[in-house]
Amino acid sequence: MKQELATLHTKALQELEDVQDTKRLGEWRVTYLGKKSELTTLSKQMGQLDAQTRPLFGQLLNERRQALESAFTSKREAIESAEQNARLAAETIDVTLPGRHTDVGAVHPISRVIRDIEDIFLGMGFMIADGPEVETDRYNFEMLNLPKDHPARDMQDTFYITDELLMRTHTSPMQVRTMEQMHPHAPIKVIVPGRVYRRDEDDATHSHAFTQIEGLVVDQGIRMSDLKGVLEAFAKALFGEHQRVRLRPSYFPFTEPSAEVDLVCVHCQGRGCRVCKDTGWIEILGAGMVHPRVLDMAGYDSSIYSGFAFGMGPERIAMLKYGITDIRQLYQNDLRLLRQFAKV
Repeated sequence: MKQELATLHTKALQELEDVQDTKRLGEWRVTYLGKKSELTTLSKQMGQLDAQTRPLFGQLLNERRQALESAFTSKREAIESAEQNARLAAETIDVTLPGRHTDVGAVHPISRVIRDIEDIFLGMGFMIADGPEVETDRYNFEMLNLPKDHPARDMQDTFYITDELLMRTHTSPMQVRTMEQMHPHAPIKVIVPGRVYRRDEDDATHSHAFTQIEGLVVDQGIRMSDLKGVLEAFAKALFGEHQRVRLRPSYFPFTEPSAEVDLVCVHCQGRGCRVCKDTGWIEILGAGMVHPRVLDMAGYDSSIYSGFAFGMGPERIAMLKYGITDIRQLYQNDLRLLRQFAKV
């Protein structure tokens, strides 16, 4: 049995030398150190030896087992180290290669214009308010001096949900909501950006859903000249110090007097071109003094308080500022257009 043990030990070490991967190493361990291995079989046969030989063979058997386990551990560490080195070599990053391109988003031109406008009016001391897009007929029309039989309602073709609920056609309802919330305090200086809805046919200059920014100032002694001064400061901040504004008489039910506000054409600088139809001016917004009836309905005594309001479309301003000729391009998510603003 002693000779058989020596032969088994030598054979096991020789086979271990040829093992090069963890799978074969596991098979070797089962063959020579497992419960059914020849080494285990020899240990079970020790009972056949006499009392003097048995301890000596047992000691020799343990030495051989420990030697094989030690050899197995060393071999396993060597194989694992080699496999890890091979993985590291295969996964090495070549730092000289160019980096992977990462798509970087950009602020949408409408959002960019709204942010610019908000920054300008915040600098003038205005607050920013937000209101519901699903509005009541009372706030959208009646509280703005537009009763149900008023012919001016025909100017705004409306999406009605019920007889009293609708998708707001302008951000002007926030004039009344803001005055009710602020009452009886003054002054009020607020702008209201938001989305509005009208049953318009979509074309190059119209959309059924678009954005609007409403402005409102209420205090004692507010005059039309204050309105022009604010709008001129706004135009210079947005389009450059060379800008000027002019007010043309117009009509809005919730302001009196009312005006259309024009800017010097941003394309020809007032010389006259196809865009401004050779007038040198481009209409940009509507404005006027808050109608006394609107003030009274909101709780402010029109004999004491006055105010002005204005409304503009960020899409219109974006088209002027960035040379966009079709409003539909702002809503079609065309990456060829939007990528241009990643560098603006």
